[in-house]
Amino acid sequence: MAYTKNQIDGWLIVDKPYEMGSTSVVTRLKHLFHPTKIGHAGTLDPLATGVLPIAFGQATKTIPYVMDGKKTYTFEVSWGVQTETDDVQGEIMAQSDRRPSREEIEKIIPEFIGTILQKPPVYSALKIQGKRAYDLARAGTIVELSERPVVIYSLKILEYTSDKTLFEVVCGKGTYVRSLGRDMGQKLGCLGHITQLRRTQCGPFTLEHAISLEKLEKTGYNGDTSFFVSVLTALDDILALAVNGTEAKELRQGKAIIATSRFPLVKEGTVCKAVYGSRLVALVKREDGCFKPFRVFLTLEEKIE
Repeated sequence: MAYTKNQIDGWLIVDKPYEMGSTSVVTRLKHLFHPTKIGHAGTLDPLATGVLPIAFGQATKTIPYVMDGKKTYTFEVSWGVQTETDDVQGEIMAQSDRRPSREEIEKIIPEFIGTILQKPPVYSALKIQGKRAYDLARAGTIVELSERPVVIYSLKILEYTSDKTLFEVVCGKGTYVRSLGRDMGQKLGCLGHITQLRRTQCGPFTLEHAISLEKLEKTGYNGDTSFFVSVLTALDDILALAVNGTEAKELRQGKAIIATSRFPLVKEGTVCKAVYGSRLVALVKREDGCFKPFRVFLTLEEKIE
């Protein structure tokens, strides 16, 4: 059955349910909204829950800015067992009778803050010669993944028991929380694996923006987009450039505009968001005394007068 595509522009923040992949969420939303374009920012493992930003229409052009933003997770590590997947789904690889004290955990936390080297889990979505690492691992292929630098901004204990400890971490792009739990367990000499994982923030989006997939499907779609978040929200940290109607038209036509004295002093190479009133016109870069558009935002309902 053919459907008419709906022009929807904005972010929908889903509280991803347990045991569902990020791609499956997108597929369900495609059937619900029939959008012209859709994509997600920042994959969550099936066993993880929480903030999964879904971009619709023009918002898909801002996905990289959300993916590059900071992420916050709460996660529980169960001490004494290491699994092949670094979470509860994997087979047990090794066990230990040792359990860490709170003081021992607090002592090693500084070693996991800042830019650190981290080896991704063998069961990850990383590609090796065009194939996903988890597909190779499940097929019995020995997977070797190199360490890579990631950034941990903060890491703290929320709740402690000798068997399980709940943490909160604020981290940068590409960080694997499963690896973090595994590495802390190895550092403490007691081993460990993730038993709970929830993302509470992804870039500018938090759980306060989130809505459950169950509620969305129960409500259905009747043209109401009140639960969508503006495309501009993904660009909160980017300098705004207020343009007039003529400049907005030129930018939307892919033309550069001159950096006149009306604009604040912007260094060469700086990326800005050009806005006309409350409307996002384009992402531009200052080059050779001009602002050159490299992402243009066109919507059916927003015409420049």
